[in-house]
Amino acid sequence: MKQADVEAVSAIEKRAYPFPWSPGIFRDCLRAGHHCWVLESPGVLLGYGVLSAAAGEAHLLNLCIAPEHQGHGHGRRLLARMMDLARWNRAAQVFLEVRPSNPRAIALYREYGFNEIGLRPNYYPASKGREDAIVMAIELVPPEFDR
Repeated sequence: MKQADVEAVSAIEKRAYPFPWSPGIFRDCLRAGHHCWVLESPGVLLGYGVLSAAAGEAHLLNLCIAPEHQGHGHGRRLLARMMDLARWNRAAQVFLEVRPSNPRAIALYREYGFNEIGLRPNYYPASKGREDAIVMAIELVPPEFDR
């Protein structure tokens, strides 16, 4: 992801979520040096991911496929790339939060090997107050053992 991608990424974010990240949050992630990637097909932005990695762990901050492109394996491909980035940064674990009201995302993370490790009460804004976050994590196997 580059600064020039932020408006297109933000447009997807607005279509995908009722409480989207602002363009400024994406710009801040780029400035902070987070791993910000886009998934493109010729001329079409399909989705994006944002990963923070430091001190032997990583945090998947955002993973999104445009609603009109969901259901074709793009999320799985992008998640695999984010996990590669975590490994390349020598992360032993990756953490994420997901809304309980997002069963497709939960299923994707479980299929990949993430496990539920906790709950953050009132974490996300919701139409009627706040929604909890399910905290998930995965232990990463070093690439030389991942066969």
